Amino acid sequence: MRLLIVNPNTTASMTAAIGAAAHAVARPTTEVVAVNPVHGPASIENYEDETRCLPGLLAEVRRAEAMSNSPDAYVIACFGDPGLEEVRATVDVPVLGIAQAAMHAAALSAGSFSVVTSMSATVPTAWELAKTYTPRQCLGVHASDIPVLQIDSDPTTIEPIGDLCEKALAQDGSRAIVLGCAAMAKFAAPLTERLGVPVVDGVVAATLLAEALVTLRNVNG
Repeated sequence: MRLLIVNPNTTASMTAAIGAAAHAVARPTTEVVAVNPVHGPASIENYEDETRCLPGLLAEVRRAEAMSNSPDAYVIACFGDPGLEEVRATVDVPVLGIAQAAMHAAALSAGSFSVVTSMSATVPTAWELAKTYTPRQCLGVHASDIPVLQIDSDPTTIEPIGDLCEKALAQDGSRAIVLGCAAMAKFAAPLTERLGVPVVDGVVAATLLAEALVTLRNVNG
């Protein structure tokens, strides 16, 4: 299968990291392609950024659909799941947002979870998505107030993010952490080891779920 992961911002280093996280867990037979728009916000940290990224995101989808080997599934690699319904209305294959994938995975694997995200401006959107996707399982949303591009470029940000995860688990009484930013993908494994609970990254969750949905589609087809 061919999986197209669209990072809706324009930062190529983040796109490369997202693609690497997906490739690390994908099946050997899955072709993982990660792309980003040329025009749009360099990072997505609030509702305005989500709105600004939509034209570029949808252009990447239209470009992929026009190819002879169009994707078997899409992943939108931004935790606000921008454009999710618009892309689903455009294509006839599975489309996953990393927030939806991560929240469902955490709810299924642990029963309850807390979200640790980047900027405070993203907290209302994260809560709105949690109430839509997993109405009872999300027990808290916590912002590190570390900008997305700093998370992407500075590996030492794992320390304050890990500290916030510990605080969230204790405060909320939750049993898992959902990382609320695609730039945090590289932190999932070390934080799982540090915290002793599942730390779910949406890029990984969406990759695995996309493979499962394509398989299910082929079985039923």
